[in-house]
Amino acid sequence: MGTTTVQVRLANITDPDRQVDVDMIVDSGAIYSVVSTPILRGIGIEPQKMETFRLADGRAVRRQVGHALFDIQGRSAPSRVIFGRRGDACLLGMVALEELGLALDPLKRRLRPLTLMIA
Repeated sequence: MGTTTVQVRLANITDPDRQVDVDMIVDSGAIYSVVSTPILRGIGIEPQKMETFRLADGRAVRRQVGHALFDIQGRSAPSRVIFGRRGDACLLGMVALEELGLALDPLKRRLRPLTLMIA
């Protein structure tokens, strides 16, 4: 199965003029997004806390977490972001996608508007 990469504009929530465009891999298996620490700090995003995450191979890792403003295809929303370390890929997770009202079309490998529902 192929990968889907999208360009995401990330901005500092408290100072949206501080922004950067980042190519991110859409990862349907990732809950949260991961962006390298130098990119996040470069636009003034600081970590708010440290959390433990489980990797696909079962290992537990600790990473800093903060919030960024995500903008994709003209849709904008704040979301949690993990401060990536060297070797971590920039990943766009499902929480950010859902907050943006987007979903990954698994057949066409592109983002499409999500059918929003109130249950």
